Amino acid sequence: MKYRKLGRTDLIISEISLGTWQVGGGWGGAFDPKIADRIISTAIERGVNFLDTADVYDAQQSEQTVGRYVKDKRDQLYIATKVGRRIDPHVAEGYTPEAIEMYVDEALKNTGLDYLDLVQLHCPPTEVYQFDDLFAKLEEIKQSGRVRHFGVSVETVEEARMAADYEVVESVQIIFNMFRLKPITMCFPLMQEREIGVIARVPLASGLLSGKMTANREFDQNDHRYFNRNGEMFDKGETFSGVPLMDGLRAVDKLKELFGTDELYKYALKWILQFSTVSTVIPGASRPEQVISNIEAADLPDLTVEQMRGVEHVYGEYIMNHVHKQW
Repeated sequence: MKYRKLGRTDLIISEISLGTWQVGGGWGGAFDPKIADRIISTAIERGVNFLDTADVYDAQQSEQTVGRYVKDKRDQLYIATKVGRRIDPHVAEGYTPEAIEMYVDEALKNTGLDYLDLVQLHCPPTEVYQFDDLFAKLEEIKQSGRVRHFGVSVETVEEARMAADYEVVESVQIIFNMFRLKPITMCFPLMQEREIGVIARVPLASGLLSGKMTANREFDQNDHRYFNRNGEMFDKGETFSGVPLMDGLRAVDKLKELFGTDELYKYALKWILQFSTVSTVIPGASRPEQVISNIEAADLPDLTVEQMRGVEHVYGEYIMNHVHKQW
């Protein structure tokens, strides 16, 4: 495993880390603590030291499970959690300083930790990035020692740029993959200039870029790939990166031709790591074998100029019109 610095923080984190949205169940199945333990322990055994969770994942059970591992190896593992999505209704007005402080304190209780390494606002409405009093509260919490660093998880590059205006924001978590190229020019230069760490999420476009998905794939009714195709429950960009499934599959076929393999996920992850602005990529996993495969992707040789240009060409031909203006 190789490691990178998270922006201007003092955190040196694994370049491939673990996102825990579907750990132990999350995308349709009931939460299974035994599976969650196997997935997390497999990741740690192979050098992952950065675990990304949220208080809404599996009704806080993911947060509790991750916290237990971090507590046992506090000097070796970093926990990143996210707060805000439990605000109901999820509107900007709900993001009061008092509410966010309450969620931070609940995260501390859920994880059983004395402090959290990174807390991120969890994809709040765009207006929240103009709430100066909220970001002042984050600075106050940081000074109290309960949280070492604060960041944001965003839907759009515009939100990332707005968040970067606050000194307390030290990381930005953004959807970045072969189907989301806009951050390269519209986000990364500013993040680099201000030394803000970039956490690349949804790296495989909800499995679309794994190379294993087919048009007749059926999803559990509790899986967001079944119920959120058009943004019925949350931003549709979270599901298949906002790309219509059939268009995405056509693009995937072209990418398989480009790399000469059906195991596209390896190249999809390696492609993200070609960008030095990215501090870490956080693929999820529903079983330990996926963790191992994801980590092995980092050992591939650097992609060639021709391969990088090939990805841009596929994006321009099949994907750009669907996503570039929206996110």
